[in-house]
Amino acid sequence: MNKRVLLIEDEPNIIQAISFILSRDGWTVDTHADGATAIAEVTRRGPDVVILDVMLPNKSGFDVLQELRADPSTAELPVLMLTARGQKRDRELAERYGASQFMTKPFSNSEMLASVRELTGQ
Repeated sequence: MNKRVLLIEDEPNIIQAISFILSRDGWTVDTHADGATAIAEVTRRGPDVVILDVMLPNKSGFDVLQELRADPSTAELPVLMLTARGQKRDRELAERYGASQFMTKPFSNSEMLASVRELTGQ
């Protein structure tokens, strides 16, 4: 398979959990924890899918998502937005800015794996 996921998340427990779930299924998982440099990391890594937290240091996930969608080279990149806050407003913003999918924390292992597989046609 050799598919690459870029996980942009700043909570160590979430990073560890998602990395474990996906790597056990054969994914290569790269991680990044800073919103301000997230776009450069996406460009550098060239992932098949991005898992993007809403609340990041230095720049929100929503801002990162808007930049990804504004760039023709990443406009179609599958992005799974993660948030600890499942409010309707967050979901609406994610949809408006072009998130491929939206998931609230906590999530189940099977839910995470199913979403990433769906986003990459696995």
